[in-house]
Amino acid sequence: MLLRLPTSVSEAQECLAEGAVPIGGATLVWAAWQRDGFPEQAVSLREVPEANVIGREVLGSAVMLHQVGGPVAEVLRRAAASVGTGAVRRTATVGGNLVGSTLRCLLPPALVLDARCTVLEPHTVYETDLAEVVAKRHLLLSLRWREPIASGYRKLSAEAGEEPPLVVACAVHADGDAGNRLRVAVRDGYEVLSAGTAYDTDAEQVLHALQGTELGSLHTTARDVVRQEVTTLLDRLTDQ
Repeated sequence: MLLRLPTSVSEAQECLAEGAVPIGGATLVWAAWQRDGFPEQAVSLREVPEANVIGREVLGSAVMLHQVGGPVAEVLRRAAASVGTGAVRRTATVGGNLVGSTLRCLLPPALVLDARCTVLEPHTVYETDLAEVVAKRHLLLSLRWREPIASGYRKLSAEAGEEPPLVVACAVHADGDAGNRLRVAVRDGYEVLSAGTAYDTDAEQVLHALQGTELGSLHTTARDVVRQEVTTLLDRLTDQ
């Protein structure tokens, strides 16, 4: 297998047009390739500048999870730091976790940030939402979002071999004349649910509103963790 390492978006597009298979999520697809056969050529975005950017409102798909820090939103930083072991975080990438993995630990944080995705195709680069990228497994170039007023993240512990641990992410955004808005996303097993509601300093009011969304279908343990995380986030904002 020939691994191609383009240094620009246009070079990456040439590789795709010539049939190179994206190698994002390679820690997971490697086993499938060993079983089904390796492609003739693969392409990695690790040398493409746009895929390696780290900023206050942007994160490249080729950034490794141990590099997610500094100016990046708290909820994404904490999620990246919670993935696997240090060895895993030094090899796994943002794009691999979101698109190449079935666990998608970064998906709840990206959802509560209302992140938009820049997608790379052989003849175009365009922006779309997370739902399309995850469903169609597009080649992700980067994520962009608006900095939230505050955010929170919690991942429960789980034993090896069990279902993925419960993840709850939440963020409050300024929403112009409409007032602030709270977003909550939950990974329960392999399913990810998300919802939003108007921000209110009364946590019970907010939680009641969330109960009327798809988050209302969560089991008791998940609802309790949502309650705890939302209450903690709202308390932080009230104390500021």
